[in-house]
Amino acid sequence: MKILILGAGVIGTTSAYYLAKAGHEVTVVDRQPGPGLETSFANAGEISPGYASPWAGPGIPLKAIKWLLMPDGPLVLRPKLDPRMWIWGLQLLANCTERAYALNKSRMVRLAEYSRDRMIELRAQTGIAYDGRQQGTLQLFREQKQLDHAESDIAVLKQYGVPYEVLDPKACVAAEPGLATAGVSFVGGLRLPNDETGDCKLFTERLATLAAGAGVTFHFGTQIDGIQTLGDKVTGVVTSRGVLTGDIYVGALGSYTPLMVAPLGISLPVYPIKGYSITVPVTDASVAPVSTVMDETYKVATTRLGDRIRVGGTAEIAGWDTTLRPHRRGPLDRSLRDLFPRAGDLSRATFWCGLRPMTPDGTPVLGRAKFSNFYLNTGHGTLGWTMAAGSGRVLADLVSGKPAEIDTSDLGLSRYGA
Repeated sequence: MKILILGAGVIGTTSAYYLAKAGHEVTVVDRQPGPGLETSFANAGEISPGYASPWAGPGIPLKAIKWLLMPDGPLVLRPKLDPRMWIWGLQLLANCTERAYALNKSRMVRLAEYSRDRMIELRAQTGIAYDGRQQGTLQLFREQKQLDHAESDIAVLKQYGVPYEVLDPKACVAAEPGLATAGVSFVGGLRLPNDETGDCKLFTERLATLAAGAGVTFHFGTQIDGIQTLGDKVTGVVTSRGVLTGDIYVGALGSYTPLMVAPLGISLPVYPIKGYSITVPVTDASVAPVSTVMDETYKVATTRLGDRIRVGGTAEIAGWDTTLRPHRRGPLDRSLRDLFPRAGDLSRATFWCGLRPMTPDGTPVLGRAKFSNFYLNTGHGTLGWTMAAGSGRVLADLVSGKPAEIDTSDLGLSRYGA
């Protein structure tokens, strides 16, 4: 079949790769001049199935109030006269229950664990390199109350059989030797040895090259202006290249997907959550992070990517505003200085922000939507890099009429009654 994919981020590109491998004729359209140049460009670099958890959970409303009142808190709300912002926020609050959290967590872990296995398989089959490291992640606790609160997370890890280690300060330094130079104290950490790291943009670029070798056509620098329909089918996509057609269409435009499908009568509960990152050149590899360290105090992740350090964090709810606000860099700089003060040169850091496509229940929307030949693969939030390979493979199976290797009955838009 002829497949047209809208979006060349990590989700659209992995979808294209797996669909081509399944024998389809695939075309990918994106407004950017190359793959992985929006949300996939400079994320925190984590492939973290062990941290696959919904934002919405018991206690989150109270924590959110605390974070919003902090000068450099991890959560920022910039209210807008946009009903989509408030509807999404109310849906998020409705998921802040024990029952909803358990259900949403189970969905996310299922897809994230499957995606990890597909990523291992993909590396073995292709030899793709992307500054990846398979050395786990470490959640670092500066205060005892943070470590105490981790008991609930540990219970969930036990429930789903996710390997973990609870470390004292000495063991944290053994896992991440650079922490021996930290300018702050910490009481312990939670290590997930099966998690990975890597440069999402580099992966997307190199997978796009492999996909092109498998026959995928990429139309970069192409504006998408609308989607045409007739009856229960999509008939074409209006672009700056003219109307492009196919047998099957896939919406993988991240945070922009709901804007594109709204004129079709599809209410997609995905809202953009802006995140920030800095990328810092390594100046002393012996005291730089080995993999990823999650600073629980600032909700900031510091990741080693080859000869660079990526520091990412902050959740800013501000609609589709991509303004790079200089003061939001403060917690990122501070966390790196505190934990790895001699590792990198902050004066040469590059600063970036991007929009994460977030659903109110944390689970992406993956499957057919309204029209018989239209599929969605979006809404992965902070876990697009973690879930990309699995999501692409699942989509390829669904489009090909094959049973997916995991249960997909509750991953689609139908769970919202749509």
